[in-house]
Formats: sequence, C-alpha cells, structure tokens
Amino acid sequence: MQDTPKKLVGVLALQGDFEAHQKALEAAGADTLQVRTAEDLGRVDGLVIPGGESTTMLKLLGYTNLLEPLRSYAATKPVFGTCAGAILLATEVLHPSQHSLEAIDMTVERNGYGRQIDSRVATIPFQGGELEAVFIRAPIIRRVGPSVTVLAEYQGTPVLIEAGHHLAATFHPELTGDSRVHALFLSKL
Repeated sequence: MQDTPKKLVGVLALQGDFEAHQKALEAAGADTLQVRTAEDLGRVDGLVIPGGESTTMLKLLGYTNLLEPLRSYAATKPVFGTCAGAILLATEVLHPSQHSLEAIDMTVERNGYGRQIDSRVATIPFQGGELEAVFIRAPIIRRVGPSVTVLAEYQGTPVLIEAGHHLAATFHPELTGDSRVHALFLSKL
C-alpha cells in the first residue's frame, strides 16, 4: 500500500514572515514551496498569503505580474490569508479603501485596532479550547457575508473565518508554537 503524497502548500514569499508560515505548515504535515512566480503558483495545492503591508503587497503582486494569476488561483483553489493576507482576500477594504482579490465576502478595516503600539497578544476561544492570537497592526473584520462562517472572535468581532475552501485570520498564527490553524487550512486541500 502506497502512502498518500503530502500536499504541497505555497507561501507567497514577497513580503512578511513567510518562513514562519512554512515552519507551521510543515509542523502540521505539509510540504511547502515559496511562491514568487505564476509558475510557482501553478505547482501548489493551496496558498498562504502572509501578513505584511497590504498596499506594498499589492504593488509587489503587480510588479511581479502575480496579481491576476493569484486572483484566478483564488477562484478555484484554497487560500489562507493572515493579517494583510486577510485584507487582500476581502471584497471590501476600508481605512483607506484599496483594491483586493475579492475572494471572500467580507469588509475589512485596515489597522482596525490602532497603530503598531496597539499590537497585542490575546487568548481567544478556538475549537472548544483556547488559542494564543498575536495581533500586529491588525485589521478588523467589520462585515461578513452569508457564505462566511466565523470560527473565532476577539472583542466581539470575527478574527478567524472560513468561506468555502478559504480561510482568513486577522492575527498571526505562525508566530506561536500552535499549528492548529494551519492544520485547519490543510484540511481544506
């Protein structure tokens, strides 16, 4: 009997702590690939878009000719966005308004909790237990559409959501030793 091959998960490697995502995905049982080109994108079963700065990330996606391939990819394949990655997946971005991939029916406010000095670590309920959540200049999800399921909240607002085969977190699960959120994404592949 042959072992089922591991899924190959890409991590967009233009900005942000993509290496921490790779480590978390590998701890959850995936093989990983840093994605920098459309060719790389075509090789992976799912993609993680890390945190960073969403406006800069959009510029880098345009510069590397990855914006449209990524939009097409997200239409059919699983994508997990954290922090700035969640912003890029939203259908509407506020404060200020900007373009996005429009992959998840939600409205996201950039830097919703405040500036860098307002960053924090919190404990949130998750899967019947608790999860450490690292918020760094985090966005706030202000609205979710009917096709979106809220998986975790903090201060009464969604911080982890799923929509079909997509997942989005306004915090940084890659910065803790807990790989449960990454394992949840792997279950969507």
